[in-house]
Amino acid sequence: MKTLINIDVPDLASAVAFYQAALGLTLSRMLGSEVAELSGASPALYLVQKPAGSATDAGAMTVRQYGRHWTPVHIDFVVEDIEEAAERAVLAGAKLETRCSEWMGSKCITFSDPFGHGFCLLEFESGSYHA
Repeated sequence: MKTLINIDVPDLASAVAFYQAALGLTLSRMLGSEVAELSGASPALYLVQKPAGSATDAGAMTVRQYGRHWTPVHIDFVVEDIEEAAERAVLAGAKLETRCSEWMGSKCITFSDPFGHGFCLLEFESGSYHA
């Protein structure tokens, strides 16, 4: 099964610039004028331009908001050097939310992107979590 990750953003150009600068991802291609495919992560990320206030579902029960928000699903990016990656993310515009914590052979720092989406940077001692 193949997995794709889609991230709604209010401004596609600034989102592409952020994810390139913060995580070193590459713009692979544009799918029309409102979707950008980024490579360099596994799986690929798709940034989907959706204006703030637009309906999130057909019944319009909720609308998109791009202030800091919480969702039970977030993305972890595994990096080789967490301190270097954290500095790069902050310089690109990420908001640092927690200091580095260690758990089961990993180091983790949490952030939010400029559009309110939470994400983590992870560094593993030996490729994965220890039991």
